[in-house]
Amino acid sequence: MQNQKEQLSYALGMALLSNLQQQNFVDVDYDVLAQAMKDTAANAPKMTGEQANQAIASYQQNLNKQLAVVGEEFLAENAKRDDVTVTSSGLQYRVMRRGEGIGRPTATSTVTVHYEGRLIDGQVFDSSYQRGEKISFGLNQVIKGWTEGVQLMRVGDKFEFYVPYQLGYGERGAGGSIPPYAALIFVVELFEFK
Repeated sequence: MQNQKEQLSYALGMALLSNLQQQNFVDVDYDVLAQAMKDTAANAPKMTGEQANQAIASYQQNLNKQLAVVGEEFLAENAKRDDVTVTSSGLQYRVMRRGEGIGRPTATSTVTVHYEGRLIDGQVFDSSYQRGEKISFGLNQVIKGWTEGVQLMRVGDKFEFYVPYQLGYGERGAGGSIPPYAALIFVVELFEFK
């Protein structure tokens, strides 16, 4: 890069692409994108703002439908496993280890756990294990899948939960790491509840 203008332009291109990828806009024709930027800068865009917003919304809706289908297919296949139990809400779980605890938490309990959350493709989006410290929270302050699932556990249990999007972060997702309509997998160890 010869000058500051080129460096800035290149850096903005990198930032724009990163932002698009985080929002799952992966099916982009970069030549057309560059032309749209040139046309808009010349005050001669080929679409109105409303048409552009509609094109983006339509793409997002189609992508979200695809994500929902992928999650549903994963959960349907996973439910066939002998070691997986499916609750009436659609939550799935697998007992990884049974503990010696007595009693179970309720929806209003405060629990102390270690956990790891990941997408169905295996990408970890959150982990108390990686942070090296357990976490405590009110069981009624988390996603529905956690509220329901952790109530099935006793102290010392380690479960793997398979959470449909309706019991997770729903149609909106969470931040940049959990897309809309995402089925999720959590490994949870229960250490204490009160």
